[in-house]
Amino acid sequence: MRLRFGSGWTLAALAVALVALAPSLTVLWSLTAPTSENWAHLSATVLPTYIGNTLKLMALVAVLTAVIGVGTAWLAVSTRFPGQRILNWALVLPLATPGYIVAYVYTDLLSFAGPVQTALRGVTGWSAADYYFPPVRSLPGAAVMLSLVLYPYVYLLARTAFQRQSAALFDAARMLGARPWRAFIRVALPCARPAIAGGLALVLMETISDFGVVDYFAVPTLTTGIFRTWFNLGDVLAAAQIAAWLFVFALALVFIEMVSRRGRVANPLSRDLAAQPRKLKGLRAAGALAACALPVILGFVIPALVLLRYAIIEGDPLFGRRFLDFAWNSLSVAAVAAALTTVLALLLAYGERLHPTKFNRVSIRLATLGYALPGAMIAIGILTLSTDIDRAFAAFANKSLDFSPGLVLTGSIAGLVFAYVARFLTAAFNATHSGLEKIHPTLDAAARSLGAAPKRVLSAIHVPLLRGALASAALIVFIDVMKELPATLLLRPFNFETLATRTYRLASDERLAEASTAALAIVAFGLVPTILLSLSLFRSSTPSVLVPNYTEK
Repeated sequence: MRLRFGSGWTLAALAVALVALAPSLTVLWSLTAPTSENWAHLSATVLPTYIGNTLKLMALVAVLTAVIGVGTAWLAVSTRFPGQRILNWALVLPLATPGYIVAYVYTDLLSFAGPVQTALRGVTGWSAADYYFPPVRSLPGAAVMLSLVLYPYVYLLARTAFQRQSAALFDAARMLGARPWRAFIRVALPCARPAIAGGLALVLMETISDFGVVDYFAVPTLTTGIFRTWFNLGDVLAAAQIAAWLFVFALALVFIEMVSRRGRVANPLSRDLAAQPRKLKGLRAAGALAACALPVILGFVIPALVLLRYAIIEGDPLFGRRFLDFAWNSLSVAAVAAALTTVLALLLAYGERLHPTKFNRVSIRLATLGYALPGAMIAIGILTLSTDIDRAFAAFANKSLDFSPGLVLTGSIAGLVFAYVARFLTAAFNATHSGLEKIHPTLDAAARSLGAAPKRVLSAIHVPLLRGALASAALIVFIDVMKELPATLLLRPFNFETLATRTYRLASDERLAEASTAALAIVAFGLVPTILLSLSLFRSSTPSVLVPNYTEK
């Protein structure tokens, strides 16, 4: 049987897809194993609670991030007010702040013994029984914490979509008597629906995979259930079966996102220009400024200032050589994972460009499914897979070579990097594929007509033109790896501490002042890449006035 692979690129794409999917397939394979008593107990008692809380958290985060992200994106594109240029890129800054760090800060600020309630009682003279203060460590509180750092996903995509909408559509609605708010609801918002859906899908994928916030707030979700089952009950199989439920949630999100992006949105050829922004004055300008500044202040400025104050006053007791080791561990694995993921993303994107067959598209879609899968699930799959491989290798070595090799893959740096690559390959591929689509196919045809092989075309033409896209892909993965907590907690080698695990361990012991140094370092290391990424995205999001703007998904 002759397979139409065409070249080694298709085989390489298939190999990458299989390797990236191996952890997930391992977790799904656990469903075929006989159920244990622990699983029967979990499914009858706490599993419904895990599922219900996960759904509630997803719903609250979706509403909050949609309101914040879409609202600020529309104000940034359709209006002009003082401070707007700074806020356009500053609205992306909360991406540099992990959700669990924001949760630690606001728990300390808003708790009963915190400065906010203490000042309130001092001013009013109230006692604890005289007033009600919403509990921070609750499911709604977790939703707020996650929304403060995840709304930039919606903001970035919605802003680009609004910016690329033709003025003719909005002007037609205004000429028919629709007020700006009604024109936004009836025209701009439906046209931006695919982009908003994509942003919300990313937000919800991050929500179901979060561990730091829900664990610190004692909200039982599927992710916390995995850790409790593994560490408290010592039942890896039951933990993998809970992770399979997360896989169902992830697949549902991918399906919903694909369905919501169907269709075609076309702008008229004659006026492919964005609508002219309205200049706001007085109270309207102040309201727009407050609406755009508040998410930045709450999601970035206040946490950064609190952490800076704690770091100056007390800080990490191990600050020095040991702390530099933590920072080096984080930076090294983030850099290696970012480089490796970007290379694999380029391989997949170029393979699809050379042979855009259905087989290639399906393989690449499978390979880039990892971002929809929680880090805890991927970690369980890798740990199970590496343990089986180590056992098989140990049995072979004992029988054939007469020596005991011990654990080779389990608990190694390679397994940790593998988890990062499988988790964040999607983000790198999307950035690389988007940049590759902007290179006209005639350049490939001209180079091939001169005798250049595909490898030569890639190195001599595409890579130089893709420097910006490849840099964006690497920056995205670098930021995500620096913040990743669940996979790092489960797969890190013994005595291998990163800034994320150091922050989590100290904050879990209610030692926020000591955790502030590592938390501030995470924010600082992610800040510069976030700013560079936001500026590059805004520069590339300006629509062309020469080519009609078509969006098809």
